[in-house]
Amino acid sequence: MAERYKIVIFVPLAHADQVRAAMGGAGAGRIGNYSFASFSSKGVGRFIPEAGAHPAVGAVGRLAEVEEERIEMLCDAKVLRGVIDAIKQVHPYEEVVYEVYRLEAL
Repeated sequence: MAERYKIVIFVPLAHADQVRAAMGGAGAGRIGNYSFASFSSKGVGRFIPEAGAHPAVGAVGRLAEVEEERIEMLCDAKVLRGVIDAIKQVHPYEEVVYEVYRLEAL
């Protein structure tokens, strides 16, 4: 079985479909005979842009709260780098926050 990973990304609601499509287009979300498989949940992201930042949302020195979607997709190791690159090309944030988890085959 190929080495598999789960990618978790946080994105403003307005950009969630675009990021999900980019991930699937790069090969994430393939499970058996299915493609573009994902799971999403909604929440609120909070941050303070500091001096030198160029925030897509909010203003330097002020707390920003953004309705975000957490998108989770699986991918094979061979497409992992391409999926991350695809995310960064369409994600609106200056600093893209994502998590990558290696999955164990049982």
